[in-house]
Amino acid sequence: MEHQILIETEVDGVEDFAAALREVIPAALAAEGVGLPCEVDVLFTDDDGIHQINREQREVDRATDVLSFPMFEFTPGEPPTAEDTDLLDPGSGLLPLGDMVLSVDHIRAQAAEFGHSERRELCYLAVHSVLHLLGYDHLDEGPMKRRMRAREEAILGTLGITR
Repeated sequence: MEHQILIETEVDGVEDFAAALREVIPAALAAEGVGLPCEVDVLFTDDDGIHQINREQREVDRATDVLSFPMFEFTPGEPPTAEDTDLLDPGSGLLPLGDMVLSVDHIRAQAAEFGHSERRELCYLAVHSVLHLLGYDHLDEGPMKRRMRAREEAILGTLGITR
């Protein structure tokens, strides 16, 4: 299935990150069983940029690693299917899934903190964000969070991206 990953950047040096996203986002959508071609808009920024977006959009006054802004409210584990053509943008024929904002500063810092590659951290955050766009959440510390974490690890495992 042909998905469109639109990438904008406010920071330099993210060419390898952009290439990784063009692989991992479609893989996450496939792993979740999405049955429609999707559009995902991605913005690479720094901690100042994501802090400003977080404050303006969520009223949270701090930087973070990734923000997800879904276009639709899906139920986790119940992705859009080929029958959901009413969700497609008539102009593009794509499902506008939503927006993902990634802090390159956080990606680099967390990779160092957790002792793995920047690519692994980026891919983890991208899968995490795709799951948010598909209705998953982790507001509780219970079953919702465990389910989301299990899906993240399963998807990354199919891509050979391990800790």
